[in-house]
Amino acid sequence: MSGKLPSTFVKGFHDEEQVRRMEYSTLGKTGLEISKVAFGGGALCSNYGFDLDEGIKTVHEALRAGINYIDTAPWYGQGRSEEVLGKALKDVPREAYYIATKVARYELDYENMFDFSARKTRESVEKSLQLLGLEYVDVIQIHDVEFAENLDIVLNETLPALEQLVKEGKAKYIGLSAYPLSVLKECISRAEGRFDTVLTYARYTLLDNSLVDYLDFFKSQNLGIICAAAHALGLLTNAGPQPWHPAPDDQKAIARQAAEVCIKRGVQLGKLAMYYTSQLRDVSTFLVGNQTRQLLHTNLAAVHHGLSQQEQEVLQHLRENILVKSSHWEGIELERYWATLKKK
Repeated sequence: MSGKLPSTFVKGFHDEEQVRRMEYSTLGKTGLEISKVAFGGGALCSNYGFDLDEGIKTVHEALRAGINYIDTAPWYGQGRSEEVLGKALKDVPREAYYIATKVARYELDYENMFDFSARKTRESVEKSLQLLGLEYVDVIQIHDVEFAENLDIVLNETLPALEQLVKEGKAKYIGLSAYPLSVLKECISRAEGRFDTVLTYARYTLLDNSLVDYLDFFKSQNLGIICAAAHALGLLTNAGPQPWHPAPDDQKAIARQAAEVCIKRGVQLGKLAMYYTSQLRDVSTFLVGNQTRQLLHTNLAAVHHGLSQQEQEVLQHLRENILVKSSHWEGIELERYWATLKKK
C-alpha cells in the first residue's frame, strides 16, 4: 500500500482507501503519475464478448478504485470502445484520469485496415475526441507501426501530424505501439527524443519474456513503458482465446494444457498470469482489459494481494512443467496481411 494520493484523486468520487492501496509511478518524461494497473479499453467491444451496461459500470469501478490511466483506439470495435468510454466518462471528473488513444489502425478489411498518412491521422484524432466527448487526450499513440510499408511514412507523415496536434492542444504526449520489439527500437532510434511513451503487448507473460532484453534501451530513452496484455490477448485464461487470436496451434495447445491444469485445481490461469506479469520492475504500468467487474476484481486482487498457497503451487507447477519455453507469434499477422494485399 503506497498510502499517498495521486494528483488525479477527487474527493467524493474516489474510494480513498482503495486509491491509497494502489501504487503509482511516473510515466517516463511525461511526468504523469499513473496507476500500476491501467485500464485496457480493447475489451469494451464485441472482440471479447461485451455487455454495455456492465462495461460502463466496470469503467466507473476501476476509476474509483484508483486506476487513473485508460487506453483505447479506433481499431477496438471500429470506434465502439471510444464510444463506450465516451458514455462512461460523461459522469467522471476530467481531472480524475489520463486517457490515451491511437491512430493508424482502423478497419477490419485489410485494404482499409491501416492508414499512416498525415490527413487520416488528423481526421482520426478529431473523430476520437468527438466519440470520447473530450477536448484533448493525454497520450496519442501510433498503433502497430510494424504494418507500415516502411518506417519513413511513420516518421515523415504520422509523427509530424501528431506533433502538430500536440501544439494545438488536442493531445499532450506522443507514443507508439507494436508487437515486434525490434521495430519499436528502430522507430524510436530514428526519431530520437520525439516519443514519450512506448506500449508493448504480450511480450512479458508466462509465455514470452522478450521484453526484458529491451527494457534498458527503453529506459535509456526516458520513455514511459506500458506493459500490456498479461493474458496474451486471452491465451492465458481458463476460457482460452477468441477465434481470431493469431498464435500458432502449438502455442494455443500449450496454453490450453495450462488452463486445464488450472481448471482441475480450481484456480484462474488469468489471475496467475496477471500476478506473474505484474512482478516485472522498470515499467510504468500494466495495461489489462477488463470488460466485467468480476474480471477487474480478479486482476486487482492479483496485484494487491498476490496469490494463495494453492495458486502459488499451481504457478510453480506450470512454470516447471508446461510453460517452460518462451514463445511468440511474431510475423504471423504481418505475413497474412501482406499476402492478402498482394492477392488484390
